[in-house]
Amino acid sequence: MMPQIAIVILNWNGKKLLEQFLPSIVEYSPNASIYVADNASTDDSIYYIKNHYPSVKIISNHDNYGYAMGYNVALKEVTEPYLALVNSDIEVTENWLLPIIELFDQKQNIAIIQPKILDYKDKSRFEYAGAGGGYIDRFGFAFCRGRIFDTLETDLGQYNDTLPIFWASGACFFIRRNVFEQLQGFDVDFFAHQEEIDLCWRAKNHGYQVFYCGQSTVYHVGGATLDYQNPRKTYLNFRNSLFMLLKNLPRKNLFGMIFIRLCLDGVAGIKFLFQGNPKHCLAVIQAHFHFYKKAAYYFKKRAVNQQEDYYYCQSIAKQYFIEKKKYFKQIL
Repeated sequence: MMPQIAIVILNWNGKKLLEQFLPSIVEYSPNASIYVADNASTDDSIYYIKNHYPSVKIISNHDNYGYAMGYNVALKEVTEPYLALVNSDIEVTENWLLPIIELFDQKQNIAIIQPKILDYKDKSRFEYAGAGGGYIDRFGFAFCRGRIFDTLETDLGQYNDTLPIFWASGACFFIRRNVFEQLQGFDVDFFAHQEEIDLCWRAKNHGYQVFYCGQSTVYHVGGATLDYQNPRKTYLNFRNSLFMLLKNLPRKNLFGMIFIRLCLDGVAGIKFLFQGNPKHCLAVIQAHFHFYKKAAYYFKKRAVNQQEDYYYCQSIAKQYFIEKKKYFKQIL
């Protein structure tokens, strides 16, 4: 029995994705409340849901608010104590919710949980967005167990464990509703990308734990709503990563770390240029100019308490590109 959990799927013109992936959620989520939070779709998504899944509740947002604000607005209408924020391109598996609920019930200090996320297109491999749980290095670069930069591991059961992580993927993100409300939800200025890492970091700064649960498995298409090769995604990732650091880094590390990160971003932009991707290079430049413009605004969002032990390793880029360490077990 799982009447205490709400599965909330954010949708924008995603009828085809709903046709493909909603059936597994309905089938494998008995007694859970299922919602579709619609960001003012112009296709017939809502008509499809009403006619094929009348038990699914619809929350209608007034505009395309993106991921962050879309969920913030929609979740005001949800009362269940546990929230499962699920991308519309996620296929779930039988009993996927039970280990999550048990983990929440075992430890009240666990605020956020991520399941194992595998690639829908190749179910033997981990998926880019989340894989076996997320971490960051000292300069704020995100990576996962099972995925470092573009290297994806094969799932051999090596991450079937349950343990603390730094961040949980927004592709399939479980959180206690009272914690979501306490933290005032996602930062709506992010619009999309990196907002889940920012939320996890803020939760940890408040003394909560973020966990990975390898006994629960989902499959993610990835890039179904915004392709990985889209310069818009590059812009949002680089911009939001800088804002996340400005909001959450310990004060003694703040300006030095951001300066180094800006330099490393410059290297990434040059790399894009030499790879024949000038639009992505331009996206990095635009992200930096936006950061300079809004830095003072984001500085005011800093919390009172920032944890000193936020990072897993010194530099994931150095270990990956220079030391050629491609797998998580090699990272020190």
